[in-house]
Amino acid sequence: MHAIELPSYLEQSPEVRERFDRLKQRPVRLEVKGLSKEFETPHGTVTALKDISFKTHKREFVCVIGASGCGKSTLIRLLAGLETPTRGDVFLDGQVVRGPGPDRGMVFQGYTLFPWRTVKRNVMFGLEMGGRGRMPAEEEAMQWIELVGLTKFADSYPHQLSGGMKQRVAIARALANQPRILLMDEPFGALDAQTRAKMQAYLMEIWKNIDITILFITHDLDEAVYLADRILVLKAHPGEVQELIEVPVPQPRSPEQFLSPEFLATKKRLEELIHPPQPDEANGDHLNMVRMVSVNDDVESVF
Repeated sequence: MHAIELPSYLEQSPEVRERFDRLKQRPVRLEVKGLSKEFETPHGTVTALKDISFKTHKREFVCVIGASGCGKSTLIRLLAGLETPTRGDVFLDGQVVRGPGPDRGMVFQGYTLFPWRTVKRNVMFGLEMGGRGRMPAEEEAMQWIELVGLTKFADSYPHQLSGGMKQRVAIARALANQPRILLMDEPFGALDAQTRAKMQAYLMEIWKNIDITILFITHDLDEAVYLADRILVLKAHPGEVQELIEVPVPQPRSPEQFLSPEFLATKKRLEELIHPPQPDEANGDHLNMVRMVSVNDDVESVF
């Protein structure tokens, strides 16, 4: 078979190029300048992140991806104000981030719902903590629950929901405070493939219909290309910016685009950055395997 010739991931159609031009004219929502994070260990100082700098614009969808140990989760905790940087600053709408705040919503891989509260009471929690009365909080919560398609389950408890439904509740709870940016740390990582695909579609629909900027951590290359306007690629040990890729796949996105030349070219570039060929692989080295079957076993006939 002949290898499929793919276009460069840098090539953009006029429509895509025009969309990025418009996107870059929007106000900067999040700016990260020279962000570094070091941890002290018994064996010395470990640098998790080094000199990270980037910007995201209003209503932009940015995915962050990288090899294991590149500091993706550390980065999102710094952006959320849950960790203090060793050096550098995070700005949200021009204001320095100093600790957590309602202007940043957070969705984790774990569902983090209160098991003793119903769906409605979970979504109401942040509103009530923000000073809303019970009735206004309930009315607002129901609007967000309707947005994520769970109106019929408003009085259900978390243990009565599927994994995907729990994550929809977590997203509704995060959005109920009307944050300016939604930070998502591998929120669909624990879901099965079918549920994950549904949740990606739900998230895209939500993003299209409300004023929210999203920064989304993932280790899934297809997910990053499918969801993102731009992809921030980190390299590991220490975590540094390797490349910021403008995804050339036209919006709106659909599953049919997974096999489009633009999609495959972008995924190929991510694979090159995250999983570069190792010297052993180039030399054709293989694992040292011990044969566990008889040499006369006909199992090899399938190879």
